[in-house]
Amino acid sequence: MKKIFSWTLNLSLLFIAASALTYTLHYLIFHDAHHIFIYMIGDFGFLFIDVLLVVLLIERILARKEKQALMKKLNMVIGSFFSEVGLNLLNKFNTFVKNSDYLAEKLKVNSKWEKKHFNEAIKAAKNFKYEMKLDKDRLCELRDYLVSKRPFLLRLLENPNLLEHDDFTDLLWAVFHLSEELEFRGDRLKSLPDKDYEHLANDLKRAYSQITTTWISYMKHMKKSYPFLFSLASRVNPMDPQASPVIYGD
Repeated sequence: MKKIFSWTLNLSLLFIAASALTYTLHYLIFHDAHHIFIYMIGDFGFLFIDVLLVVLLIERILARKEKQALMKKLNMVIGSFFSEVGLNLLNKFNTFVKNSDYLAEKLKVNSKWEKKHFNEAIKAAKNFKYEMKLDKDRLCELRDYLVSKRPFLLRLLENPNLLEHDDFTDLLWAVFHLSEELEFRGDRLKSLPDKDYEHLANDLKRAYSQITTTWISYMKHMKKSYPFLFSLASRVNPMDPQASPVIYGD
């Protein structure tokens, strides 16, 4: 830090000296101090507008480009989440929702979808009334699966860039919390009070809702930026029981 400050100070002094030398040469040649001060004051007046343009326009443009680059990297992280955990979780969560078929019908993403279709699907997922049914055996399977994926989830949570994506951070915390809730119950998971199963159902609901809305947002991003990735993702849609990665001819 000291070296940077020293370098900046030396450069500033150099530029001030160069400016003073230029004005001195101008006076020695033309002997017109009045002319020098007229233009110097005019330049100082425009300097404030110059700074304003840099701060309000150029800096904002640079900040926007930087944020776009960061969001591009974050979408890569989100993509790895769905490839490694998210799609499997959606399939597993579907088995705990009585009315999952109704939601699945709203989320059958295909190549013809436009921006409005994605926005409608996100709204449908957020407003969906989940009717939960907890199968105890599948609950144990879900617990074992989430525990096995915990190292991967922890690595995602350690990514400092996630601070720029609140929704995805909330999703990870919801999934991680559900994992802990299931793990801490251990062997008692099949013999819990009804009130406790109700609590677990709410945790499942929270995680399912957040994964679903984030998945639709991610599909929207891929449709716009990476059509080839979107093609595969729509063909393995976890919300569509008839989905298949195989492409058949007419």
